[in-house]
Amino acid sequence: MILFDLICEDGHSFEGWFPDSKSFAQQQKKGIVSCPQCGGTKVEKALQAPAVTTSRKKEASTAKRQMAAAMTMLQEVRREVEKNSDFVGDSFAEEARKIHYGETKKRDIHGQTTSEEAKELVEEGVDFTVVPWVDLPENKA
Repeated sequence: MILFDLICEDGHSFEGWFPDSKSFAQQQKKGIVSCPQCGGTKVEKALQAPAVTTSRKKEASTAKRQMAAAMTMLQEVRREVEKNSDFVGDSFAEEARKIHYGETKKRDIHGQTTSEEAKELVEEGVDFTVVPWVDLPENKA
């Protein structure tokens, strides 16, 4: 059995036990992994550092490197999303619906939405992914 730290689209953190990674992926895809606080089924594995059983100084150094690597990865994800999709701002839910229902040309989009709008999109079967949106070093003043 594997214990995963999980997080829902509303930011609630919780743990879940699974026989293996494949089982988690299958259950996640079917939407049967749900948040115990809000019942949301948009659940992802949370970033987590593995347990290290060495000196505290080495553990802290390892954790810092892992966090830096995770931040770099998230920054790359943001760059790729921005490069390969249209920014629709606060109109994300509306535009995603239009694409889903064939009212507008299918294209990749990114923007913001509220938790409530995201839940409604899930209920309607609109396919989208929540991405942690991190600051980019080149955008800092």
